[in-house]
Amino acid sequence: MKIKFIAYIGLCLAVIGCAGPSVPDVYTDSKALPKIYPDYTDVTIPINIAPLTFQLDEDADNMIARYSCGDEEIICEGEAKPDMDQWRALTQKAQDGAITVDVYAQKADKWTHYKPFSIFVSPDSIDSYLSYRLIFPSFVSYEALTINQRCLENYDESVIYDNVLCSFEKDGQCINCHNYQQYNPERMQFHARQNNGGTIVAYDGNIKKVNMKNDSILSAGVYPAWHPWLKLIVYSTNKTNQSFHTMHHNKIEVYDSQSDLIAYNIENGEITNLENDTTELECFPAWAPDGKTLYYCSAHYEKKDSTLSRTREVVKRSQEIKYNLYKKSFDPETMTFGPRQLVFAADSINKSATLPRISPDGRYLMFALAEYGVFHIWHHDADLWMLDLQTGQVRAVDEINSPDTESYHSWSSNGKWVVFSSRRDDGTYTRPFFAHIDKDGHGTKPFELPSAYPNYHREMMKCYNIPEFMHGPVTIKPQTFADVLKGDGEPVKYVQRLSK
Repeated sequence: MKIKFIAYIGLCLAVIGCAGPSVPDVYTDSKALPKIYPDYTDVTIPINIAPLTFQLDEDADNMIARYSCGDEEIICEGEAKPDMDQWRALTQKAQDGAITVDVYAQKADKWTHYKPFSIFVSPDSIDSYLSYRLIFPSFVSYEALTINQRCLENYDESVIYDNVLCSFEKDGQCINCHNYQQYNPERMQFHARQNNGGTIVAYDGNIKKVNMKNDSILSAGVYPAWHPWLKLIVYSTNKTNQSFHTMHHNKIEVYDSQSDLIAYNIENGEITNLENDTTELECFPAWAPDGKTLYYCSAHYEKKDSTLSRTREVVKRSQEIKYNLYKKSFDPETMTFGPRQLVFAADSINKSATLPRISPDGRYLMFALAEYGVFHIWHHDADLWMLDLQTGQVRAVDEINSPDTESYHSWSSNGKWVVFSSRRDDGTYTRPFFAHIDKDGHGTKPFELPSAYPNYHREMMKCYNIPEFMHGPVTIKPQTFADVLKGDGEPVKYVQRLSK
């Protein structure tokens, strides 16, 4: 596009010290908002977020964008890419108020001034780092994947672990399920399947590989939930399969033919079953912030057809499977769990609820809801819902949902923001979006993860998977993790109940 060439010229002029861009003197006003990508019109952002860059998403010969608040302004040409220091000054000026953005588009020798829009600046900050798995859609490849971390206050990104450091192709790995204790990057875990498989647990500088396979449990643990302060991680343990559809609008289906809940004591290597009913499919555990309640989802499933294996029957009946939300009490002093209690019966409205996450103040439980199944990231109808744990009120969070997939989500440590994976841009690639959540559990219009180059996400062709907030970066080197994975895993010891 011509506009990209002009953006380059504008950058060169700035470097050699020539006068910067200015808004045109003659133009025609339009009542329409500008079409821009990413869509940052009328969004709410945290005070410490990186500059919001964008480009005009229509043909034009040039564009001028002006960000302003009071006597502070930033003017960009070609593409809107504010200088970092100027952006900091502008957001400080607009704190608890708004930045006004004026966009001018040139077509031939005529300029159009679009309806100005606002970027509201919340004084509520956001955690400085976000980690996620970067992966091609699974119908392309799953081996060339990484767990990355990104500083949200600028554009710095680095790799926590690279899937190909240990092996590749027929001897490849699949890394997944990174998780932290209370947003602490020094206390993390992730899992590697297949070659050199095992669970990596890092705790205050100590790193170990755990071989969680045991005859008394279904399989090694996945989908972790780290207790807020104890050296205790709850996992689901799953027999997972994947199918491809040729006609259904959800092209891929991932499902569990069996799944249970287990608990692992990091300190003494003990592991035990929490829920292992063969007629229940338990998954996605999540702790309440007080450490005294464990939430999870589970679907009731009883085999009916003796002529089919359990896996084949689950495939055949996958659209019948509906997950509800449950909880179990937990006593940190005795390390004992209570019986399960129903929290939300999604099957009563013919839906399936997964991925419960509780706000840091313990009031709200956000979850994903779709027509059926457990892996909502592949379901175009999946939306985010909110349960008020004080009042029992449950509702779709329509203000942050889109016509396409909303799935994996996490709360910021101050409970003011959520990040979630959405396919609203193109229906295929998940990208992180953020929304502010007020004291009444209502969200603002979501905004996409800012990038130094506005079109970066549309050109990257990878999915962001499992976004998790962190207080800072993981400092352990990727090769250090790889060296540990290449070694033997520490075996677990099965017990009927965990010891203190």
